[in-house]
Amino acid sequence: MCGIAAIFNIKGDSERFRSTALTMSRRIRHRGPDWSGIYVGKSAVLAHERLSIVDPASGGQPLFSPDRKQVLAVNGEIYNHQDIRREFAGKYSFATGSDCEVILALYREKGAGFLEDLNGIFAFALYDEEKDDFLIARDPIGVIPLYIGRDREGKVYCASELKALEGICDSYEPFLPGHCFIGSEGVMKRWYRRD
Repeated sequence: MCGIAAIFNIKGDSERFRSTALTMSRRIRHRGPDWSGIYVGKSAVLAHERLSIVDPASGGQPLFSPDRKQVLAVNGEIYNHQDIRREFAGKYSFATGSDCEVILALYREKGAGFLEDLNGIFAFALYDEEKDDFLIARDPIGVIPLYIGRDREGKVYCASELKALEGICDSYEPFLPGHCFIGSEGVMKRWYRRD
């Protein structure tokens, strides 16, 4: 169990929302007592509370692509990560042994269309600094919890527990299983299509 908290669509100085993200993250710290990490970018802030299971030594989050243009905060486990790593041998330079880092490699190659390639349970927030866009997604049957919220200024929030959003967002709801939210599209849509 880990915890994620993120804020997207920030207009102006995103550093102003570091303390908000840290407040959100503190509310779910019990989910990940081993590591706390935060990233502040152009229009996004991602925070992570980690319970070290896979790669305790180097799997701290948020995770970064080799050029640091994509940033990822994940709660979950990717069961087929070894197969995906083999697929990217020589094409992608993995920095950790984390099962979740394969999400970054898949995203860089396929964009948001990679979700069907994942076998696992997950909820994640990915920020693409190069495109100034983001992707939020949840596993097909919703094993891993995730909530999404919005405020009047158009910022989008997500977190592993509802209490991280309370008093910060003007509206919030469960993030639906098997769905994703691409920032530039602005709607939650189903990605999982199998029976």
